[in-house]
This record gives sequence, C-alpha cells and structure tokens, in this order.
Amino acid sequence: MPTIDITKETFNDTISDNDTVLVDFWADWCTPCKQFAPTYAATSEEHPDIVFAKVDTEDQVELAQAFDIRSIPTLMAVRENVVVYSQPGALPKDALDDLIGQLKALDMEEVHAQIAAEQDGSVADQDGSAASGA
Repeated sequence: MPTIDITKETFNDTISDNDTVLVDFWADWCTPCKQFAPTYAATSEEHPDIVFAKVDTEDQVELAQAFDIRSIPTLMAVRENVVVYSQPGALPKDALDDLIGQLKALDMEEVHAQIAAEQDGSVADQDGSAASGA
C-alpha cells in the first residue's frame, strides 16, 4: 500500500479505522526526512496490512504539537488506537523491518490490560501479577 498524507482532519479516522498505523512526521526542508522517504515508501509496499502515513510538520503544525514532535523525522507507531512507539531519527531498512515485526508480535490484550491497570491506579509487582491481589 502506498504511503498516505494525513492531516488533523483525517488523523483520528485513519488511526481508528486501521489496526496498525505508522506515522512519519517530516518536513520538506529536512534532509534526513528526504533520505528516509524512499525506505518508508518501499517498506509500505511490502506491508499492505499496515497504513504508512505521513504528516508534514510545516503544514500540520497543530498535529505535530499535539504529539510533542521536537525533532524530525519522527516515526510513531499506533496499534488499536494506542501509541506504542515514537522515536526521532531516520531508521535504516533493517531497523524499520524489525520494528514492524515487533509491532505485529505485540500482545495488544496485554497492552490494553496494562493501560487499564495504570488508569485504575494498580501497580504490577515484580512477577507481573497485580498488586491488588488479582
């Protein structure tokens, strides 16, 4: 699937309508962004099950600010409406492939349970069981 450009108007629908979305925050003047673009585009063709989105930080300032983007390129990964990765820097192809493998292998039931526990104020002890006695 080719990369898509998203805006503040299309961002939420893109995230909520797709299981896995990678978001590349970039700008036209950014040399590392331009160097990463072909890798990102080529990788998007290899993974039709993942949306490869791009956000132009110059055009979508509010969106970049909402995610506290301070350095570009920044790559963000979202699974089931949860940001599970966000790091600045252009990834080489093998690192991007590794990230995608980790995203696909991520146990989202565990992630959602961890988020729920944090929201409930529960703290997991060393062996991973809930401190509340669960």
